[in-house]
Amino acid sequence: MEFKGLESREDALSKVAPQASICLLISFPHLWSLRWSLTRDRRCELPLPEGSMGWPLVGETFQWLFQGSNFHISRRKRHGNVFKTHLLGKPLIRVTGAENIRKVLMGEHTLVCTQWPQSTRIILGPNTLVNSSGELHKRRRKVAGRTCVTVFSRRALESYLPRLQHLIRSEIAKWCAEPAAVDVYSATRSLTFRIAIGVLLGLRLDEERIIYLAQVFEQLMSNLFSLPVDIPLSGLHKGIKAREILHANMEKIIQEKLEQQNQEEHQDAFDYMLSTAKEQGQQISIQELKETAVELIFAAHSTTASAATSLVLQLLLHPEVVERVRLELEGHNLVLQLRWSGLTGLCYLDQVIRELRLLPPVSGGYRTALQTFELDGYQIPKGWSVMYSIRDTETAEIFQNPELFDPDRFDQDQLESRSSRFSYVPFGGGVRSCVGKELAQIILKTLSIELIGTCTWTLATENFPRMQTVPVVHPVNGLHVNFIALHDGEPQVTLRFEALVGAAL
Repeated sequence: MEFKGLESREDALSKVAPQASICLLISFPHLWSLRWSLTRDRRCELPLPEGSMGWPLVGETFQWLFQGSNFHISRRKRHGNVFKTHLLGKPLIRVTGAENIRKVLMGEHTLVCTQWPQSTRIILGPNTLVNSSGELHKRRRKVAGRTCVTVFSRRALESYLPRLQHLIRSEIAKWCAEPAAVDVYSATRSLTFRIAIGVLLGLRLDEERIIYLAQVFEQLMSNLFSLPVDIPLSGLHKGIKAREILHANMEKIIQEKLEQQNQEEHQDAFDYMLSTAKEQGQQISIQELKETAVELIFAAHSTTASAATSLVLQLLLHPEVVERVRLELEGHNLVLQLRWSGLTGLCYLDQVIRELRLLPPVSGGYRTALQTFELDGYQIPKGWSVMYSIRDTETAEIFQNPELFDPDRFDQDQLESRSSRFSYVPFGGGVRSCVGKELAQIILKTLSIELIGTCTWTLATENFPRMQTVPVVHPVNGLHVNFIALHDGEPQVTLRFEALVGAAL
């Protein structure tokens, strides 16, 4: 009888256990959401934004990674311009809308401070400018700020231009010489890495070393946005390993540059940075220099490669735009003559580059709330991450037919975004706006001029690729294009700095 009783209890437990497990599994997301609801600031009567916190620990990270821009679009339709989620190990408020973004960007150091996801901060290192905030950022900006002003000044950019043009021209010649189609996204990543290494850092490396370091840097970039868990095979672990390899390779090169610093005039960003620090009586450690080198590559590499790929894509889609740019170049004697003397600006080309707002490289910028504040009738609790949207805001209703590629919308006579400058924030805003935006625009303009002046290009596949948005906008499986040189011999375009920067941004 006792055995029968035990068997009956075991049978009952075996039937109840699956149901209990299912109930427990279902309750996990609710308990996780409750855990974060309890962190709301009780001194503030406003509610938390609507939205889901996903699953314990991982939140909605995997949905974000796999869905890309559709993740934000679907939740914005469901919850409005301000909604909550949980990404990369932290609760996050996603913010869209010009007025909301204005409040976030103008609230730097009072309402918010810049703070990238934890994995990004760990991989890039603590001494980088993008990772500093508050007083540390002010101190770093005082040293690095003058450096950045010098590094990206008109004088410095003008000094980079000959090498920049030579590099872009050489790479395009290689694309034209390829018997097979060129993957533009892969090619522009290689191009921008070479610009960062050769022009910004002034490093003279052999081809084998450049290719190797580019591969290592790609590993670092592909793991910047990962769960903050440092275990073997994790994204964070791979990113840290890539950073250590880059630092080890940089140390010897930096030592050589330090020894040569007094013997050469300023030729690159590294030279400007070292001399500026010396003028201010500041000592920069080798570790800081290594992290700064990686940060400069980071700043010049992926987002610019993404924008360059989007540029080629839009020129493929809109041959009438190519023809208008070509006519503008001819009108400034940029195709028929070798020099750009007296050029005041390429206004239409500026508009083309601004209209890349349709495919901004990154979806938004990161901040952390320093105090609880209000947005759109909701509370943003102290300590929560805030991500302001670049992509959704730049395709907002303020633009007529925002889904169309129309450079004329940025014509000064009919500038649609005049009513709200925070509807167009490709380089951020406030005190943390992108210091390298002038360089990025000059790279894109130089690439456009060299492409249109030296070759033609056609899509090598039947259909245009689908675009992925994480970690930056890029074509799934690449953008494959055939490039054909217009003529033999030297290109007919020689750049003068005034032509690239003369038009208003």
